[in-house]
Amino acid sequence: MKVTALAGGVGGAKLAIGLARALPAEDLTIVVNTGDDAVVYGVHVSPDVDIVTYWLAGVADVDRGWGIKDDTFTLVGWLRKLDLEAWFSLGDRDYATCLVRTSRLRDGATLSEATDEVRRRLGVAIKVIPMSDDPVRTSFVTADGRTLEFQEYFVKERHEPEVAEVMLNGIDDAKPAPGVMDAIASADTVVVCPSNPVVSIGPIVALAGVRDALRDHPHVVAVSPIVRGAALKGPADRLLATVGVEVSAAGVAGLYSDFVDVFVFDRVDEHHRDEIESAGVTAVPLDTIMDNANASEQLARGILSL
Repeated sequence: MKVTALAGGVGGAKLAIGLARALPAEDLTIVVNTGDDAVVYGVHVSPDVDIVTYWLAGVADVDRGWGIKDDTFTLVGWLRKLDLEAWFSLGDRDYATCLVRTSRLRDGATLSEATDEVRRRLGVAIKVIPMSDDPVRTSFVTADGRTLEFQEYFVKERHEPEVAEVMLNGIDDAKPAPGVMDAIASADTVVVCPSNPVVSIGPIVALAGVRDALRDHPHVVAVSPIVRGAALKGPADRLLATVGVEVSAAGVAGLYSDFVDVFVFDRVDEHHRDEIESAGVTAVPLDTIMDNANASEQLARGILSL
């Protein structure tokens, strides 16, 4: 069975681990959101790409969910000592990854080429593809009229401001990275990970041709990131409300209903089954909370059996 997963953030990384344990490496491809990429301290940071890659490489700081285990923060600490604004906590080893990426981009490599080099150097056998080599940058218009870049909203302001609008800057001119469309078309199953539907899955699906490819695919399975009416991590629930989607597993099912065939939701939300199926998708309850790698694998194997 060949599987392509659409992923972003910790939810995507956790399910990627489960899928990696359930499948041969050559049968799994992870397509990762790049809408939260940014230039920080002079280097190109790809947070979602790196989160997925670090988790697959076994070097991630799984407690924080981002960065590298036992990383140091000497660089950022010294920047702060020099009275420079350094609110983005980029670890020293993490910075080195970003420096390698930036160097390759300056040498003329594409983002997907640089990503492939990094994942191979970290010993990751599974294919990890950024959604696009073209810049797509998510930003937020706040209720008080400000426009914040992704990292300003999520990190600097700790996703506290009320959001009035989510914008995907550059999406109209962006094309899927080489391999993305083939990975979708050739997969027996496409898995939409329990990532933020608005800012992790949304940018991938908004790329030219991707939504149509998913609609045409015979077997797309999505996993709800909403359990008991709330996000397990981050502001997915509040951002869903911003774009007018009910904050529930059923709401996410409705958002995905035009391109998803099977919708997996947590067993505690069994009362939403009828509402989910009314969106025209098959509803399947599973244990979706991935507290450890074994739980991730169990969920992955449940998905692959559908």
